Amino acid sequence: MRGDRDGGGDAPPGGQEGIRARRAVLTIRDVARAANVSIGTVSKALNNSGSLRAETRAKVNAVAKELGFRPNDLAQSLHRGQSFTVGLITTDAFGRFAIPIMEGLEECLADRRMSVFMCNAADDPDRERRHVDSLLGKRVDGIVVTGRRADRRQGLRIDGRNIPVLYVYAQSDDPNSLCLVPDDEGGAKLATEHLVSLGRTRIAHVTGPERFEAVRLRRRGYLAALKRARIPAREDFYASGEWSEEWGRAAVARLFKTRKDAPDAVFCGNDQIARGIADALREREIAVPREVAIVGFDNWGILAEATRPPLTTIDMNLKELGREAGRRLIDLIGGSRVAGVRRLPCSLVIRESCGAHEQQKVK
Repeated sequence: MRGDRDGGGDAPPGGQEGIRARRAVLTIRDVARAANVSIGTVSKALNNSGSLRAETRAKVNAVAKELGFRPNDLAQSLHRGQSFTVGLITTDAFGRFAIPIMEGLEECLADRRMSVFMCNAADDPDRERRHVDSLLGKRVDGIVVTGRRADRRQGLRIDGRNIPVLYVYAQSDDPNSLCLVPDDEGGAKLATEHLVSLGRTRIAHVTGPERFEAVRLRRRGYLAALKRARIPAREDFYASGEWSEEWGRAAVARLFKTRKDAPDAVFCGNDQIARGIADALREREIAVPREVAIVGFDNWGILAEATRPPLTTIDMNLKELGREAGRRLIDLIGGSRVAGVRRLPCSLVIRESCGAHEQQKVK
């Protein structure tokens, strides 16, 4: 009837609102018309390709911005052969290590207008496989793999796709992969040498489970610093347990059975252990740092600054690790072929628990 004769079948839904909605969907033709140039010129300007005068390119981009026009991302990726997106797969559900790395990665890639998709694999191989398939479906230009520990893991399986994969705060069993991790041994040397420089000579080391590579490397750095200072390493001053405040308190019970010949400093494998040690020493009325200096590892701000006294600790520079991952990934996307394990330097953040009474960062 009348509605059909008036063309109701072709009209957009919702009357005038539908018409406005349809008009709001801008096309490249609208930009060309407003800029008074050809569609081809708009395409070249927006894709930053072809030969155009700088003023023409600037004019087209200004008009597109004014109109609120955004090119279709998928169409652009097909045109350029690059999606300007990167996947980040992590097993660190809590985000203690993954979030600073992602922040650094995003900062590095922002200048190239590249975005990061973060996926939590939660130590589930099937879930990780689904995330990989999803990222490949999005045509990401590369994948970064990270975790809550820097130990070796099975390499990501890409099924023959030529997509760069980089490991940061993680290591792959694939010898052709590139892995970026903190220099745990160097950080431990830095911590122990700092305690030696403050005149401490009975330095204990309380750390986590020896099955972790970081634990073994940090102990090696601790022993190397003692040897360099000609301070004998004592087996009764070494204690390996869990990554927890509870273990730190338990270690104090072992190390301070008597006040005679007890440690005058403790280098801790992480900040949680250090926090437990500080609490236990305070309960025993052993003054920190006057009688015992403490240095942690991680620089977990919320923990280190809340410790009493505030904790001197090693910073793994995770954000910078993320920035370096971004720089290296750009190189890999560009065709560079680099493999191996790269260890980036840690820093010492000085607070009150060591006795230096000055907050600063030492590399």
